[in-house]
Parts: sequence; C-alpha cells; structure tokens
Amino acid sequence: MDLQTLQQECLACQRCGLCQTRTNVVFGQGVPNAEVLFVGEGPGASEDEQGLPFVGRSGQLLDHYLEAIDLSREKNVYIANIVKCRPPQNRDPLPEESKACIPWLRQQFQILQPRIVVCLGRIAAQQMIGPEFLITREHGKFFDKQGTLFMGTYHPAALLRYPVNKPAVFGDFVALREKITQVCDHTY
Repeated sequence: MDLQTLQQECLACQRCGLCQTRTNVVFGQGVPNAEVLFVGEGPGASEDEQGLPFVGRSGQLLDHYLEAIDLSREKNVYIANIVKCRPPQNRDPLPEESKACIPWLRQQFQILQPRIVVCLGRIAAQQMIGPEFLITREHGKFFDKQGTLFMGTYHPAALLRYPVNKPAVFGDFVALREKITQVCDHTY
C-alpha cells in the first residue's frame, strides 16, 4: 500500500465520534520518501478547515524552525498527527479517540519507515516515546526504539503561549539537523 491509497481509506474513517464534528480529515503532508516524520497530537481549526496539518499560527512557526535547518514538507519531511480529526474546542484527544486513530499513524509509519520521528508536544511524545516522558526535562533527547530514533520537543502552539521556550526548541532542531546528517541517507 502507498500513502495515497491509505489516505483515501482514511478520508472515510468512522472509527470514533470525532468523525461527526470534523470538516476534513487531516491525514498528513510531505514527501512519500521522508526519512524524518513529525507527529503532533491532532488538528486545530485551521487544519480542520484546510485538511492539512500544521497550517495555522503554530504551523507557520513550525515551518520557520524547519526552514532554519533546511527542512520542508514540500522537500524532505512528512508531518502527521496522532488523531486525524479535530477534537472539539481543540481539547486533548480522548484516550479512546487516540486508540481508534493510531492504526492510521502506524500504517503511515510502516509505509514511510522513517529513520527519525519528532514528537511535537507532550501528548504525541507520551504516546510514541513513553507515558512517563517529560517534555520539560527530556526535550531534544533521542530515544532508540527498534532502530528508529524518537525525539520530543515542545509543540509550536505551546511556544506561542510561552515564547521563553523558543531558544530551547531551536537547540532541539539544531540537534535534529546533526542527527539527520548522521543517520539519514537522502534528507539533505
């Protein structure tokens, strides 16, 4: 299966109640041979409206960080979320919603086979790295899980609320660039 076929299946998803309030399924965006996968928790209002991940204010900030280390969704990365439909009022996804939706992300992962996964925010990091992950202490650190490196960093929306963390996240992205040069074949 390829990403396009999987996306067509996902667009008709009815696995949880979020399908009743969504405008669009936000499947993901990027290049199909990406070695670096970015994962957030779920779409917000702008994402639900456009059907694309990270396109609102936090997405613009993410794009600036990506650009700073010569990455972009058009050129060399893929961006997705734990849940593909917007939770009402941008609340955290409920455990049953995440559980119903995560098979889509697993299939994206199997198709892409990324070398590095960057978890954007606490929820994505706790789902993918481990439930004990603390973003304040462990952001920017790499965890090897069966040959794939996982790293968590602050969610761009959190940086808009607490800009004091922006320098730390820039440091995380610099460390990411260095790790990409070590383990990726064609990202740069």
